[in-house]
Amino acid sequence: MTASVFIGTSVDGFIARPNGDLDFLPEGGGEPHGYNEFIASVDAIVIGRKTFETVLAFEAWPYGDKRVVVLSSRPLDLSAVHGGVVEQMAGPPAEIVSQLAAHGIKHLYIDGGITIQRFLREGAIQRLIITRVPVLIGEGIPLFDSLPRDIRLRHVATRHYPSGLVQSEYQVVE
Repeated sequence: MTASVFIGTSVDGFIARPNGDLDFLPEGGGEPHGYNEFIASVDAIVIGRKTFETVLAFEAWPYGDKRVVVLSSRPLDLSAVHGGVVEQMAGPPAEIVSQLAAHGIKHLYIDGGITIQRFLREGAIQRLIITRVPVLIGEGIPLFDSLPRDIRLRHVATRHYPSGLVQSEYQVVE
């Protein structure tokens, strides 16, 4: 099983404003920068409750018919999702990965700040694709938080786009 992150940040490392707003990201994702190809390669998406609540406010469900697992220990109302395949799970990342692998999932997309941080801390992410948007927002929700140890990365590639997006891909070194 491979678990990957594909996320946009401000140059100063924030994935959202303090209130969760994403208004600094390019509208509609901006120019093509590999997201469509990436999302086509994943079997399921794992997000946290806060990310789930954020995407519910979008005009359209952003994940199409991909299987989406929302992590929360509190009951969620999944009836607000129209056109999506959504389920709820709870537990540590290793347990979530194991359960999904047992159902034939081979490539997971991990999304949402806290969820990404939890999976990184527990060694459950193998690939990071981080797209930096050319803006400084000064404060917000950071992509990375404190870690119990260093997480070594191997640089795979860095691409840049005419709009100023800079995307770096890394493999987590075990």
